[in-house]
Amino acid sequence: MDYSSILHFSDKQLIGFEETYGKYKRMRLKPADSMPMFVINTPMETYSWEERLSDPSKMFEDELRAINAHAQVGDDRVPAARVNFGTAQIAAAFGCDIYIPPNNLPCASSHVLHDIRDVDKLGRPGRFAGWYGRLYEFSQFYRENLPKGVEIQLPDTQGPFNNAHLIRGNDIIFDFYDNPDELGYFLDFITDYLIDLIKSLAPLTTNRDGWFFDWGSLWQGAGRISNCTVHLISPVMYREFILERDIRFLESIGGGRIHYCGTYPEVIGSFINMPPVTGFDYDDSLHSLESVCALAPENVPVYCWTNSTSRTMRNLLDGKWPEKRNIIIGVDAPSIEEGRVLLERLRASSEGHYE
Repeated sequence: MDYSSILHFSDKQLIGFEETYGKYKRMRLKPADSMPMFVINTPMETYSWEERLSDPSKMFEDELRAINAHAQVGDDRVPAARVNFGTAQIAAAFGCDIYIPPNNLPCASSHVLHDIRDVDKLGRPGRFAGWYGRLYEFSQFYRENLPKGVEIQLPDTQGPFNNAHLIRGNDIIFDFYDNPDELGYFLDFITDYLIDLIKSLAPLTTNRDGWFFDWGSLWQGAGRISNCTVHLISPVMYREFILERDIRFLESIGGGRIHYCGTYPEVIGSFINMPPVTGFDYDDSLHSLESVCALAPENVPVYCWTNSTSRTMRNLLDGKWPEKRNIIIGVDAPSIEEGRVLLERLRASSEGHYE
């Protein structure tokens, strides 16, 4: 199919994307020479999720429209598309039932490990288990129709604890107290599975040279851990049970970033200071940019998801920036035109502060 009517990049734009990739790499490799990056999201018409989930061409069209909107704004979002089946793909592969809410992404509606003492009976899913067959079908469609300059991101694979929670359910909380040895075995089993899974899914992406595309940015390594579910346990439990598995996972795939939309500020220091962590993103409504930047090592970029009326945005537009340069600001704007204005203001403010 020809998607040039939806998205077509000029040679000048393609050169610009290569320059943007260089800026993202500099955030990790030469943070003192980097500058803040900006991702401005604007509204767009889309197919329903029911349509996107059943038709790769419709999901692909919406991905290209989103890329085109960012290109019109002129922000720092990399032109990367993703096959998006939500957070429960791995749970589905293990046999969990999937529920699709109206016009929304799929989620797990059941849990297959009813007793943690049965963990040794939990077999590894086959290559096309659950939604994986559909994932390969959609990924192949993407690759066959990819416009020049567009990349393919890794599908959502969550992380060791998020997936363990989906497969086991909320009873996993009791396992920390009642069956810690079996829980440790289960977490190791899921971690080992994820390490192999990331490597097997790599050919479905256009990631290369030790860098991967994710959430419209470029990161060193090969994958991401989503640690949202960590807000269900204490920071002490995280450090005792999960931290070593997260480290082993990231080390085994060559590094990666951490996503966290939980509420505990105490656990962020553990996330962001893991040796193999190459980036961190968080929800600005739950934690401040200043506090997160204070915890982050110099060479770990921080991605701040915020909104146009937040205290963070007011501070940044007033020229109050953290000392840390390698930050990414993601924010919504009501339209492409207003997105351009906001982008210009943010860039001018950051340049005035740092340069």
